[in-house]
Amino acid sequence: MSKIKRIGVLTSGGDAPGMNAAIRAVTRTAIYNGLEVIGIRHGYQGMINGYFKLMKTFHVSDIIQRGGTILKTARCEEFKTTEGRKQAYESLRDRNIDGVVVIGGDGSFTGARIFNEEYNIPFIGIPGTIDNDIYGTDYTIGYDTALNTVIEAVDKIRDTASAHNRLFFIEVMGAEAGFIAVRSGIACGAEAIIIPEVKDQVNNLHAYLEEGYKRKKSSNIIIVAERAYPGGAFGVAEAVKKDFTDYSMRVTVLGHIQRGGSPSAFDRFTASRLGFAAVDALLDDQKSAMVGLQNNEISLVPFSKAVKLHKEVRKDYLEIANILSV
Repeated sequence: MSKIKRIGVLTSGGDAPGMNAAIRAVTRTAIYNGLEVIGIRHGYQGMINGYFKLMKTFHVSDIIQRGGTILKTARCEEFKTTEGRKQAYESLRDRNIDGVVVIGGDGSFTGARIFNEEYNIPFIGIPGTIDNDIYGTDYTIGYDTALNTVIEAVDKIRDTASAHNRLFFIEVMGAEAGFIAVRSGIACGAEAIIIPEVKDQVNNLHAYLEEGYKRKKSSNIIIVAERAYPGGAFGVAEAVKKDFTDYSMRVTVLGHIQRGGSPSAFDRFTASRLGFAAVDALLDDQKSAMVGLQNNEISLVPFSKAVKLHKEVRKDYLEIANILSV
């Protein structure tokens, strides 16, 4: 028989479409199992400061379709300190919280892992980040919606690129990883994709553009992951512009529109599955682990693996992108 009677739920780090769907699933699954649910506002900072709210079923009505997070989110330097985590523990203990579900990325899971090493309140993580860069899960909440946002924007940009003799460099998010760039680039038929995982791509891009120029190719869409090259998409454009003066070059940085918007059906469904699984894991006395999806099945991955091991961009996707761009 599980000792869990009351759980907390929070969102931490960058927001991602589908977080509300996960909050809804955690809350309703917990209540169905006879647990009380405490919503923790503003992430770990709220845990330290005691920004707690008792959650009932009606609190999560009409939120599954909403972007952002009703619990708000924040990055918290104080939680990285011993003193900050001690205060967080005391806040949880004072409210008789027996377990916590944290929805976020690897930074959020790193904090949870350290906390579980110091204190006996179990944490279970749900991967919520548009970057899809967390080891141990095929998909993170928000990734699919971000892809659809990028594709919709690029489709519109291609219309104007085709109407002129233009070369568009479109910068997408992805921190240190090219997952958004690769999959969106293939889906929107980009002529080239620049990601941090592959070296010398700007030199290869130069050769590609030269070949296209000889074939009188009138327009190109180049997808650039934000940190793939110094200066991002602007840096890549600057590196090639002097040799292709016949092209009119434009740079578009999609930025934070990739984090917003109503979550896709896939993200809502995935968030619902993972929220249900997170509560199930707490009731099964699991701790310091993330619930993820592997081959469309729920997997339980220790935080130590989720935050330490590196998730690779699939090489066959890069091959597909190269072949289809010819």
